[in-house]
Amino acid sequence: MNRLRNRLILIFLAATLAPLTATLWVTASLLERSLSYSSTRQLDEVARSLEETARAYYQRAREDLKNHAASGSVKPSVFAASRAPERLREFVAAGERERFDLAQGRLDYLLRRGGEVWVYSAPVGIDLDRIGEQIREARTFIEDSQARDLRRGFTLTYVLMAASFWMISLALLMYMAFRISRPIQQLTAGLAELTAGNFGTRVKTSRDDEVGHAIWAFNHMAGQLEQNRERLVYLTQVATWQALARKMAHEVKNSLTPIRLTVEEMLARHSETDRGFLEQASQIVVDEVEALERRVRAFSEFSSEPSVRPVELDVNALVEDRVAFLRTGNPEVRYDVRLDANGPRAWADEDLVKGILTNLVQNAAEAAGAGGFVLVTSAGADSGAVIEVHDSGPGLSEQARRTLFQPTISFKQRGMGLGLSIARRSALLCGGDIVHVQSEFGGAAFRIVLPAVRQDQPQQELNEAYSDRG
Repeated sequence: MNRLRNRLILIFLAATLAPLTATLWVTASLLERSLSYSSTRQLDEVARSLEETARAYYQRAREDLKNHAASGSVKPSVFAASRAPERLREFVAAGERERFDLAQGRLDYLLRRGGEVWVYSAPVGIDLDRIGEQIREARTFIEDSQARDLRRGFTLTYVLMAASFWMISLALLMYMAFRISRPIQQLTAGLAELTAGNFGTRVKTSRDDEVGHAIWAFNHMAGQLEQNRERLVYLTQVATWQALARKMAHEVKNSLTPIRLTVEEMLARHSETDRGFLEQASQIVVDEVEALERRVRAFSEFSSEPSVRPVELDVNALVEDRVAFLRTGNPEVRYDVRLDANGPRAWADEDLVKGILTNLVQNAAEAAGAGGFVLVTSAGADSGAVIEVHDSGPGLSEQARRTLFQPTISFKQRGMGLGLSIARRSALLCGGDIVHVQSEFGGAAFRIVLPAVRQDQPQQELNEAYSDRG
């Protein structure tokens, strides 16, 4: 399942690398072209032109001052070499014959004549010192800019930023791909478990998106399959028990008939002297034979396959009818009926539902005993209608709950041990089920689930479906 995550990452790489590469190339080209027209080059050209102009002007000023000094149009300042001002001592110490000195907007022409220093001065007209300082600052700025290599710096910064954003996007995508692929991987593993026959498998999720809905649908499907499998297993077991019951009923019935006829014939032919004793003995045998016949009839009913004719049922009316029917037979038991005011409806066979209610309510009355009570409730549900029967009896043991719906030998008076098995089989044939639930009164409690009325399914189609199942 990691292939899905890898595919998402590959799709992201394919969808972003090509545009990212093209963007970097175009941006680097535009950056290179824009920086090639940088103002530093123009500033360099202006600085060089200004420097050449200033140098030419300075040379011209020197020549003019020197010519004026030679022609005598400029009067010099004469200083003795031994007592010259401090600014002239360097000139004297250097032993030079002449020198030009630019200071404070004036140009000085220094000339040595014997032991004297003649100084000719003339104003420059412009501040060459200031111009020189500005030219040096411009040259320093240009050299610093060239040393920083703006093109490479901007390009490298842009590439690093673009790569960082891309890596962050890739990390986010990998995280999202993991979040998407992991629940799908769990769902696939759950499907594999379900295919292998593990109907109890479930996938945990807290998501509320499409993937979460798919997992919820899977869990619901697995639960339905598990429930249907349990029902199918139970019906298969019932079918096996039915075959055994038919065989036993046939064998016992074949033996009971000649026994009854023989005893009656013995009684008819015997003398009058022993007739009282024989009548008593024969009656005992006949009673036991009739008891065996009742058991045979019960097995016959259990082994038969009733026809199912589903109709729309008023659940509340059915519950009231059965409770009223059984109330007279158990006057020592208190009955409490709590019905849903919305009037739940169900789609099932009326006779089968009556048989189910009769069996459960009568069992509850017998379990509650004199002074006990039986509670019968009805409620509507999305799947149809729900009926619950509670009693205040001693409840069921753990062993009894494990074999609750299996045909067993009953120790109740007139009990065959087949009532709950027949009731559940009837509920399953109607499309519902019977389950044991926890009673709030400490006794036993059973829940009958009946299917809902489907408005979109014709009645004839439903009748045929139930007939096939019956």
